[in-house]
Amino acid sequence: MKKIEWDDKLKQWIIRKLIVFMGNVYVWLDKQLVHPKGDILGVSIDSDLQDMGRRELCNHVENKFSWDKDSFWFLESTQKIRLCCQVSRNFMKK
Repeated sequence: MKKIEWDDKLKQWIIRKLIVFMGNVYVWLDKQLVHPKGDILGVSIDSDLQDMGRRELCNHVENKFSWDKDSFWFLESTQKIRLCCQVSRNFMKK
């Protein structure tokens, strides 16, 4: 049983390291990409947000919610999406 637990932990560690590496490559590539401006899924995006890069947008979210600097930036992608879904749900309840 202990070997299985260790194997699972090692597997999860390797996956996380690969995701971090691939995330860094993604961020580097994303900086080279020219993103289209305008509406996203029919939602009008304010010009100040359209002019921000990935890091600036994450810092903007952190500032709006009084979260620690880089706390949102360093979340894994699925965690960011899950968090935004929950925050959206909470706003919709109000």
